[in-house]
Amino acid sequence: MAHYGAKVVVPIDLKKKPWEQKHPLHNRWHPDIPVVAEVKDGEVFRVEMVDFSGGGITSDYSAEDVKHADQSIVNLKKKPWEQALPLHNRWHPEIPPVAHVKVSEVFRVEMVDWTGSVIKDDDSAADVKFIDLSTVHYLSGPIRVVDKKETPAMPGDLLAVEICNLGPLPGDEWGYTATFDRENGGGFLTDHFPCATKAIWYFEGIYAYSPHIPGVRFPGLTHPGIIGTAPSMELLNIWNEREREVEENGHKSLKLCEVLHSRPLANLPSTKGCHLGKIKKGTAEWEKIAKEAARTIPGRENGGNCDIKNLSRGSKIYLPVFVEGANLSTGDMHFSQGDGEVSFCGAIEMSGFLELKCEIIRGGMKEYLTPMGPTPLHVNPIFEIGPVEPRFSEWLVFEGISVDESGRQHFLDASVAYKRAVLNAIDYLSKFGYSKEQVYLLLSCCPCEGRISGIVDAPNAVATLAIPTAIFDQDIRPKAGKVPIGPRLVRKPDVLRCSYDGNLPTTKNPAASM
Repeated sequence: MAHYGAKVVVPIDLKKKPWEQKHPLHNRWHPDIPVVAEVKDGEVFRVEMVDFSGGGITSDYSAEDVKHADQSIVNLKKKPWEQALPLHNRWHPEIPPVAHVKVSEVFRVEMVDWTGSVIKDDDSAADVKFIDLSTVHYLSGPIRVVDKKETPAMPGDLLAVEICNLGPLPGDEWGYTATFDRENGGGFLTDHFPCATKAIWYFEGIYAYSPHIPGVRFPGLTHPGIIGTAPSMELLNIWNEREREVEENGHKSLKLCEVLHSRPLANLPSTKGCHLGKIKKGTAEWEKIAKEAARTIPGRENGGNCDIKNLSRGSKIYLPVFVEGANLSTGDMHFSQGDGEVSFCGAIEMSGFLELKCEIIRGGMKEYLTPMGPTPLHVNPIFEIGPVEPRFSEWLVFEGISVDESGRQHFLDASVAYKRAVLNAIDYLSKFGYSKEQVYLLLSCCPCEGRISGIVDAPNAVATLAIPTAIFDQDIRPKAGKVPIGPRLVRKPDVLRCSYDGNLPTTKNPAASM
């Protein structure tokens, strides 16, 4: 079994005095003080320490102020439905809460990766190719939120959720980025990249590196891909009705379907792969709810799968409340992600934890959120970005316009423009020794910045993709000397990949490099 995380070379037992530790501490500098451990060059290691007083200064508060409730603990050796409090992978107002918290209370939620540990750290992409996507995403919760008087959050309130801390689960410090097979999930560029691929990433503190995409290392901006509240039955019916219309008729009515090839157009309620937390499969209650419950794939009015990469430490999410108690759920932890998460399985996906604190803003939906639709339920959350982010000062920016690969003009279409920006970046970076599959995965998970730069100058929308140059171990800027000269040196190893066995045509850009 692979070992993840740093080797502990100086452990600390907080119940012992400094001189009682396994490796006694010192408080002087002298050349003759003997070493207590040794490490090898390039090895990541962990050093624990007491506070400067050696525990002499105490507080009336204890570490128990951060609630590590049994309800939140995830056992990675068990399946999602075998957890002490089973996980769920649908949105529905009748999925019962598994825990409750009070406002101002800091609590911890642990979660599996979004596939429930289906994707493995191994030498094959077969698990990506043949994954059953009816089971995703696995969410921890729901969590009922009450005020200090035990009065629950109520419909019409606003739930302010602060991310106090987060990270990978200890001992599971690795993740993966992948593209699904075109016949099973696809992605933003699935018509260009129809094969299932996978890259494994390992974490060194705040940094990630991959043996499958060598020459790249960057700090992660860790965040939950999904955080949201339960919908009311009225809102759930609105979702299902509008998404069923898109799935059944969108192929005929939406011209964008000719350019973006991810299918299906919407993931409708299905009993296949459905998990409803505490509700037992096979019961009449389970059958009813499973046929109604919404999939977790898109972001919606309740928040959900928004995949906002900047929702890291110190961020706040202001979520509308649609049911009593709010029923907060979260999951889909990402070590890092690029704007757009373009490969679909496109962040550095991992198991992880959140430490959260909630406040209830009574009547906050009407006070702060403006409905953009026919009912008061047609609202969207507000997000407050935290103060902790990696610092990059130099970027290479790629532009795209709303003209597709065939040269056809589209009218102010930002999706077509962003697709072209991403394709431009992939083709460019492949000149520096990378396969296009490596670059596709990299742009999906590294901290790149996507922007809609122009949306009014008809007929072209303009989108940009900015890539921090410091993540590479080489200079990737254009230069007079040209690079590379002669045969291109392709970096090995490449990403893990499977064959594409379908019959759908692959889109080719006839003017791009091979």
